[in-house]
Amino acid sequence: MPAPGENMRINGQRLWDSLMEMAQIGPGIAGGNNRQTLTDDDAKGRALFQQWCEAAGCTMGVDTMGNMFATRAGTDPDALPVYVGSHLDTQPTGGKYDGVLGVLGGLEIIRSLNDLGIKTKHPIVVTNWTNEEGTRYAPAMLASGVFAGIHDQDWAYGRVDAEGKAFGDELRRIGWVGDETVGARKMHAMFELHIEQGPILEAEGKEIGVVTHGQGLWWLQITLTGKDAHTGSTPMTMRVNAGLGMARIIERVHQIAMAHQPGAVGAVGQANVYPNSRNVIPGRAVFTVDIRSPDQAKLDTMRAEVERAAHAVAAELGLGCEIEAVGHFDPVTFDPGLVKVVRGAAERLGYSHMDIISGAGHDACWINRVAPTVMVMCPCVDGLSHNEAEEISPEWAAKGTDVLFHAVVETAEVVG
Repeated sequence: MPAPGENMRINGQRLWDSLMEMAQIGPGIAGGNNRQTLTDDDAKGRALFQQWCEAAGCTMGVDTMGNMFATRAGTDPDALPVYVGSHLDTQPTGGKYDGVLGVLGGLEIIRSLNDLGIKTKHPIVVTNWTNEEGTRYAPAMLASGVFAGIHDQDWAYGRVDAEGKAFGDELRRIGWVGDETVGARKMHAMFELHIEQGPILEAEGKEIGVVTHGQGLWWLQITLTGKDAHTGSTPMTMRVNAGLGMARIIERVHQIAMAHQPGAVGAVGQANVYPNSRNVIPGRAVFTVDIRSPDQAKLDTMRAEVERAAHAVAAELGLGCEIEAVGHFDPVTFDPGLVKVVRGAAERLGYSHMDIISGAGHDACWINRVAPTVMVMCPCVDGLSHNEAEEISPEWAAKGTDVLFHAVVETAEVVG
């Protein structure tokens, strides 16, 4: 298939303006965003995205998980579409670019094709996947997981947030239950542009990350049960302290990850003790261990070691211990042919690039199970993400989207 001309570029200023306008919906308290999935602000962001897509001549489809699909028609009605997208939902203290760049970068491709009067054989579909972050509803990448057949939709609908509100109920409440069957769409290819969420590209002075693999992960939710008791009048030898057990297990998670270097990480980022009163020894602790590695054997070994350590700590302290796997995916190898297309696009554009492994989970990791898939990354300042201080430059955004543009258009095949 012929490659697009090397002088073909997206409109970087328009892309940046769109990012800034979307960031006004669900603002955080420190310059970022709090646009969590299935909230009123999520609904507003979706509506703005739909408005922009329809203004660009796209038709919008929505499936029963709320996934949004904006289609620019191709010239061949029998050609499978080329998909491009990411997610609009954010962390509670999220940045303006995580996920959003991938969605609005896809929209910018459509706008630029319109500007240039370019037609493609394959339709191009810009996608917003529901609940990628997994903060309000575990696990992450929930709706793309249902699309790929990893999760059952009824199970997904039954997931509840910290306030006991079910995913299905909230999706209906905000008005984004579509009529398409999840996973019925077939794909020619899927591209996802994302900020790196790590420091490697910036440290290496590279403008583009060609993502060849993705780390596998386990999220293990551990519940420790002890006994609530007064902190002042309960003797140290008579305490059954769930908070102490949690602290010891968190330390063990760090030690286990360090013992499996290189290529392994682990931490606890979500933790709660109950009743969470300053003068009550915690009778219950609930926390989630996040372990990751691109090496399957290493990942499985770390999970086993974390579970053994948790049960051992609990036994030593007289605590009950329950462990539930609330998130998982195996390490991912992205489509070698599409990796080559992305690498060629970066070279054709003259942008510095390097192969990279994604440290985070993305919707592309699930879609890779059902269609040829690849990711493109741009740097982010100091590798900071899942933080309101997350930052990228307009130039990084534009160059990442340029590479996405070239790769998508090459795959969708220019006509005429």
